Amino acid sequence: MDYKHHFEKAKHATRTMVGLSKDIINLVLADLAEALILNTVEIIAENAKDLARMPAEDPKYDRLKLTDQRIADIANDIRNVVALASPLGEILSDKTLENKLQIQKVRVALGVVGVIYEARPNVTADVFSLCFKTGNVAVLKGGSDAEFSNLAIVKIIHSVLAKHEISIDVLTLLPAERTSTEALLNARGFVDVLIPRGSQSLINYVRENSKIPVIETGAGIVHTYFDESGDLDKGKAIIFNAKTRRVSVCNSLDCVLINKNRLADLPVLLSPLADGQVEIFADEQSYKILKSNYPEALLNQATEEHFGTEFLSLKMAVKTVDDFDAALNHISDNSSKHSEAIISEDAENITRFLNEVDAAAVYANASTGFTDGAQFGLGAEIGISTQKLHARGPMGLEELMSYKWVVRGDGQVRR
Repeated sequence: MDYKHHFEKAKHATRTMVGLSKDIINLVLADLAEALILNTVEIIAENAKDLARMPAEDPKYDRLKLTDQRIADIANDIRNVVALASPLGEILSDKTLENKLQIQKVRVALGVVGVIYEARPNVTADVFSLCFKTGNVAVLKGGSDAEFSNLAIVKIIHSVLAKHEISIDVLTLLPAERTSTEALLNARGFVDVLIPRGSQSLINYVRENSKIPVIETGAGIVHTYFDESGDLDKGKAIIFNAKTRRVSVCNSLDCVLINKNRLADLPVLLSPLADGQVEIFADEQSYKILKSNYPEALLNQATEEHFGTEFLSLKMAVKTVDDFDAALNHISDNSSKHSEAIISEDAENITRFLNEVDAAAVYANASTGFTDGAQFGLGAEIGISTQKLHARGPMGLEELMSYKWVVRGDGQVRR
């Protein structure tokens, strides 16, 4: 396979993107949203081929599965992107020096954005819509688990581009085999930035082997701390939602930390989880409390490995902490810096938690399930960055931009 040819065409397509008006970009994306809805039956049929190859109990199965509603949601996310103001060409600063040079700092596209992802066919449409809106060219490497689904979605995207007489090279889907991953990791000079979306092992592999700058996204080891002053009704609802809303996503809850002075409330706090068939791995103190108050088949004694685990399933750890500082220490030692929450009525503890916890998103009295680009008003998201350079948290339009300095003169020379 001549991967270099793919990368060269993608690089050349960046000039195509520069020539597109914002109105044309929005028109293409609006047409794409409609085309996805019109081709729902075809997409689901191809998705069924992928699902047939994956055990239903696999945590990735839910991420892989497409339904009428999920395709409608993808289309709505694209419409949300259309409705957002484009950051392309935004002037971040503008000044004229004493020598009459005019210097502007202007937002521009990153260029060619590579994305490596696993069994998440929605990412195919999300990434394209965000990249296209921001004037970027996208090179995608989906997992073999979602091969048929990704091909179906890309076919529709290419058909919409062709309808508008736009080069299909603005979106490249590389073959599903592993060799294309290695080629993409080494596409220096063609691809400007690489974004992995998936398991921690995938992210680690990309970070350790890429010759291209990497923005790390994805893996979430998520905690919610129930403080000594926590409201029990709020806690029940927040913990249940954060754990069970959609277990296979990176913002789902992995570990509840409970202040030792509220252990007596633990059975009530976790009671909705029993109805949701959530399997608990409890430390010694919480296990004693839950032993006669939680279904025996769903209750286990925790080992150290359960703390610091991203479960991506109906499993959750429970840890007793002596006080607020012990909770912060546990989070510091085990967090992946994705999303962390506190349930508390103590204003001082809330302020300290929000200030001191090092994570991309920190919450007070709300579910971590909100860590999502659409929920944050960004439209669709290209991923959730857990690093600090160049972006952090849900990545929308602005996070897919760089800038350049534009200098206008009238014959000035430097002495």
